[in-house]
Amino acid sequence: MPSPQLQLLIEALKPSPTQEEVTVDGLRQGYEAMAQRDPTPPDVNVQPADADGVSAEWITAPGAGDQATVLWLHGGGYTIGSLTTHRTMISRISRASGARALAVDYRLGPEQPFPAAFEDAMTAYRWLIADGVDPKRLVVGGDSAGGGLAIAALVALRDASDLLPAAVVCVSPWTDLELTGESIRTNADAEYLVPPERLRLFCRSYLAGADARDPRASPYLADLTQLPPTLIQVGTAETLLDDSKRIAAKAEGDGVNVTLEVWDEMIHHWTIFAGMLPEGQQAIDRIGEFVREQIAPARANRP
Repeated sequence: MPSPQLQLLIEALKPSPTQEEVTVDGLRQGYEAMAQRDPTPPDVNVQPADADGVSAEWITAPGAGDQATVLWLHGGGYTIGSLTTHRTMISRISRASGARALAVDYRLGPEQPFPAAFEDAMTAYRWLIADGVDPKRLVVGGDSAGGGLAIAALVALRDASDLLPAAVVCVSPWTDLELTGESIRTNADAEYLVPPERLRLFCRSYLAGADARDPRASPYLADLTQLPPTLIQVGTAETLLDDSKRIAAKAEGDGVNVTLEVWDEMIHHWTIFAGMLPEGQQAIDRIGEFVREQIAPARANRP
């Protein structure tokens, strides 16, 4: 049964009757303000990084070392979100996994539309490998748009014959910018973070007229063969529920070792609310467990 905190959170997320029209600037300001209510613990080390021209930062919780690395791509519909909005959540992932994390501040639309975010994700990954990170001890992850971006980037890296990471983690991934998933309609009344009209705003802002069926934007249309083991977490209350279900089915059909976890009544990327929502921390603990499982064989075989 969902925790009592979930209903309190849902009530807090409901828009007020007098709320003004939603804009990109307004959403950005609201996201940044929300992050201020859940500050990063003082024992977490945060250091800026330049990933070959892409802004990033290292986030390392106590006990996490450089023997395991998580590259994380934040959510926000390719339009909002930043290092600030996701720093605390990523610090929780670092703590749970025992891995240091590189958070990537990829370019956003509408100022820098598609494929800017995709290019930055590729650049950051290649920078890590060039800097000496062993791909067998690397996990790539992302939430919402960042989850879709993680898969799209790895497909392109595979096609370019780059070495792939040990595993992939996706929380509520947005994998279909055509917005054809049935849950966008059926869960519209339960979704306050990414209702249909907000998804359409994000699409316009990011794609800027580009084809939504481009696999770099909608990776559920891509060939997913040879991708590494993948963990996908999604909530039943999400408009993007079908994005997770369909790409999990596609990955399985393409021979990928994929684990789909469907969390009862959870809202979109509920892990970002782990400071108040027990299920958020539980999902992060599961991510940490998955990362440790995938990295452990590489550690055992370390020369």
